[in-house]
Amino acid sequence: MNRRTFVRAAAAISFAEQIAFPPVEPKVSLRKLFVYGGEFDRAFIKYASSLTGKQNPRVCFLPTAAGDAPGYVMRWFETCGDLAVQPFVQRSFISSYNQKASFETIFMSMDVILVGGGNTLNMMAIWKAQGMDVALRKAYESGVVLGGGSAGSLCWFEHGTTDSRPGQLSTVEGLGLISGSHCPHYHAEVQRKPLYWSKIKSGEYKPGYACDDRAGIYFENEQVKQVVALDEGSNAYHVSFAAGEVTERALSKQVLRG
Repeated sequence: MNRRTFVRAAAAISFAEQIAFPPVEPKVSLRKLFVYGGEFDRAFIKYASSLTGKQNPRVCFLPTAAGDAPGYVMRWFETCGDLAVQPFVQRSFISSYNQKASFETIFMSMDVILVGGGNTLNMMAIWKAQGMDVALRKAYESGVVLGGGSAGSLCWFEHGTTDSRPGQLSTVEGLGLISGSHCPHYHAEVQRKPLYWSKIKSGEYKPGYACDDRAGIYFENEQVKQVVALDEGSNAYHVSFAAGEVTERALSKQVLRG
């Protein structure tokens, strides 16, 4: 079977058919979360995988915000094709006929869980309806590396800017694993930064973190541990409010190679 045939086959079958669930090993209490401003990239996947300290870790992708779009799932498998990871996908539009394992069982068996972009508001509603939010929190607290970009970064904070509703950018509430606010696509979308600053200045948003599309922040036990970027021009920022003014501080970063 050639690589393209394999990728198509992997993308077509359900998660339950892709994986045999091993006994869940006790995890360390270190909580790890990696967010980036835009879509997934092979360098970001490699970085997230390195946080596990394992060779060939099990990396699960959640395409909920994109409605489990087949093309998006395909791109995930194609991106992971030559990486030293075991790629999986957990769809949220599932059936009890073809998925017997619970979301908690699946998430707890993973080393990394990365969330894709799309409609954050809809994703949060689906997660809560399915109990996926609770299962993700348990995985996080047990040491599974969580993360993602765009909707997949916004979802871990208390609140932030979203394009999930008609008309204009607005606010969405996240899971609050990381305290404060978040703004993805910080310089890629012209309306994001002004809205984010206005919400912080008004007090509607707590101070927080913003990421350019090609930059990411690694949090360890809810504290910034490292900032990485795919090029010199991309950054992550801490945005706060003091003495009547919003202030932006670019965080020191490491540029990822390869």
